[in-house]
Amino acid sequence: MHADPGARLVEEPAFILSAIRSGSTLLRCILNTHSQICAPHELHLPHTRVDTTTWYTELALRTAGFPDEELAFLLWDRILHRLLEASKKSVLVEKTPGNSLSWRRLSACWPRARYIFLLRNPADIVRSALRVGPDPESTVIPIVLDMIDGVEDARRELSGLTIRYEDLLSDPVASTKAVCAYLDVDWEPTMLEYGQADHGPFEPGIGDFGDAIRSGQVQPRPETTTPQPVPDYLEERCARWGYAPEAPDAR
Repeated sequence: MHADPGARLVEEPAFILSAIRSGSTLLRCILNTHSQICAPHELHLPHTRVDTTTWYTELALRTAGFPDEELAFLLWDRILHRLLEASKKSVLVEKTPGNSLSWRRLSACWPRARYIFLLRNPADIVRSALRVGPDPESTVIPIVLDMIDGVEDARRELSGLTIRYEDLLSDPVASTKAVCAYLDVDWEPTMLEYGQADHGPFEPGIGDFGDAIRSGQVQPRPETTTPQPVPDYLEERCARWGYAPEAPDAR
């Protein structure tokens, strides 16, 4: 079911679609510093749902035109609207890496949504995820690969803007100007000093929480390390996104 755009309080939200460990928290903090952009912490909307507890409640709502999926969509939309209204800004950008696996539901909820595809070298994503997380490799790698593939599927089916984490670090001005142009807002140089604004807590489960993001400034792109062999399962994914298999990032 695709919603009538007029039925949404927030008709054109923007979503950052990325895998974990791709710089989405950095990008959201930069955007949230903008005077017209509200970019909250990760909301995990697809995991928020509405349940009916009796068959006649379900029947009543379905007959009135509110099947379960639409009830969830109304709740998601209300959450975004409340955050946007509280911020007194005009554009809402939401980032949750898990959205890379649920973008079809987001698209069904918001037919006029906009998308920012944030890429990073897949080999670096995997290394970073294994370094910062407590989970074993057998758990982490399948999740990361599913997210990378989800982002690529979305890029093939949805229109949007593609930017790269490496470019965000090496030339944050150009990257953020491109995002602002896509969102139809003026670029503001103060965006890059995101430490001057309140972005809420940096905690596990709702975004990155490491020293780099807590610094409040875009950190320089680290020097590349000694090239490491890229596993076979990443070679095609690296090539698909335009990354050579050698010279991964240190971060």
